[in-house]
Amino acid sequence: MKNKNSKHSPLDSPTNRSFGLTVGGIFLLIETYRFWQSNIVDIAGVILLTVSLPLLTLGVLYPRILTPLNRGWMKLGLILHKIVNPVVMLLLYVVTICTTGLAMRAFGKDPLNLKFDKDAKTYWIARSPKGPSPETMKNQF
Repeated sequence: MKNKNSKHSPLDSPTNRSFGLTVGGIFLLIETYRFWQSNIVDIAGVILLTVSLPLLTLGVLYPRILTPLNRGWMKLGLILHKIVNPVVMLLLYVVTICTTGLAMRAFGKDPLNLKFDKDAKTYWIARSPKGPSPETMKNQF
């Protein structure tokens, strides 16, 4: 499952046994919680039990049967990653970077001193205290 343009190593999918036990266990826990809250088993509960019990059983007894399901689950995860990751990154950018920039503009802040000053002779900022001498920069590598 390696992208031909990716520099990363291919993803290792979990073992079929751990896939069956994990997914089946999570579905069983969800249904157990639902039953604990309502004391009834509805259609969704029957579906969760119908999926979880075979996954748990096959995960323990014959995990090799779960290979196609494991691969499909990994492909679904990669597809969701390609969709969800850009959306989350866009939301983080808009919520944090853009709103911070707009707020700083609204309050007149300019932390990088980017405004043009036609009266300034130079934009050079003198360092205080003085930095290291130029001789210390020889043979850096």
